Amino acid sequence: MDNHRDKHFCIPQNDFPKIVVIGAGFAGINFIKKLKDKPVQVILIDQNNYHQFQPLLYQVAISGLEPDSVVSPIRKLFKSCINMIYRMAKVEEIDTKNNCVYTDIGYVNYDYLVIATGSSTNYYGSLNIEKYGIGLKSINDAINIRSWMLQNLELAVEGCNFEEKTALTKFVIVGGGPAGVEMAGALAEFKKYLLSNDYPEIEYESMHIYLIQSADRILPTMSLKASEHALKILKKLDIEVLLNSRVTDYDGDKITILINDEEKIIESKNLIWAAGVKGNILKGIDEKAIVQGNRIKVNQYNQVEGLENVFAIGDIAAMISDANPQGHPMVAQAAIQQGKILAKNMLYKINKGVFKKPFSYVDKGSMATIGKRDAVADLKNFFLNGRIGWLLWSFIHLISITGFKNKFKVAFNWTMKYLSYEKANQLIIRKYIRKS
Repeated sequence: MDNHRDKHFCIPQNDFPKIVVIGAGFAGINFIKKLKDKPVQVILIDQNNYHQFQPLLYQVAISGLEPDSVVSPIRKLFKSCINMIYRMAKVEEIDTKNNCVYTDIGYVNYDYLVIATGSSTNYYGSLNIEKYGIGLKSINDAINIRSWMLQNLELAVEGCNFEEKTALTKFVIVGGGPAGVEMAGALAEFKKYLLSNDYPEIEYESMHIYLIQSADRILPTMSLKASEHALKILKKLDIEVLLNSRVTDYDGDKITILINDEEKIIESKNLIWAAGVKGNILKGIDEKAIVQGNRIKVNQYNQVEGLENVFAIGDIAAMISDANPQGHPMVAQAAIQQGKILAKNMLYKINKGVFKKPFSYVDKGSMATIGKRDAVADLKNFFLNGRIGWLLWSFIHLISITGFKNKFKVAFNWTMKYLSYEKANQLIIRKYIRKS
């Protein structure tokens, strides 16, 4: 057994119930916030020392926002939460029989365990796409895309031949959900307003943007109105949208696509994968509890199937029922709501011996922005698009960002971008080295 497995976490000892939370995503931090100053001891474990606001990662990727505008230090988030302890560690395994979590810095016992590990990019088994493409699921992904994009544009201004320049300035986004649509729109704005000014050596016509979607429409989880409006705007932005198309391979230079069973090759050195996610499963979870999408099956109180004191919330949790056979959508709102209600239920369980009420998801709608002044919003009783939709999208995202300082940074950058189209940061601070 490794030495760190014999080392116990150095934490204050008390008689309060010990709740270990794995993951500082939307689910985890909202769960902990509801337990502030309550008679419990909360131990948060995450391998990163920050919480990231994933809906705006694409803006970091296209130099629209600074990376630190969309991340918040965990210790700062919970500086007034005296009953919370944070440890930066990578969980290696959980032992549900002995109520223990093993990490790369030691182990900790728990009375209750909350798994909020979120999700990661799903490449659906394609090792080549995973090797040569980049997902858009973490701040590291966003920074890598930014560096990769700027590096390739710098290479394109050199004296290379037309074919190589075209491959360097051809951007292919796979996945027609909100992330893919927003990324494509942002790249189109970059091309329209910044390319000729910042890279005069690159001809406008040589930069191509593709959005590839396997379904017969983009934004398939939103209304037909939203899909149709988004498609119209993307085409106005000179984006080539390929529907009923599936990327089957990528070798770093050539992308193989199946379009209605016909093979097409696109030569490109930029592939951004936004085509799906899967749950981050931990070692020690019974395989019987793992369902489609690498998610953990939970009951209506977010209890992991077959375990009394282990819970899962957020993207990793699949609350399956006859009315909801796929579980709740893997979106921030579901994670936030599950975190909050589980905190209330757990306190009630500790004090009364039973849960207070089952989880019931309230769908507040979905939104996607398409460029600088356009967005679509499916709300409970109505649909918005155009500038009104964009203003609503901007407002909702701004108030949802964690921390006043980050809200101010984002608001300032958006205002400057609205007035001038200038990007926040087009610096290659950390070079991206593609796997070979």
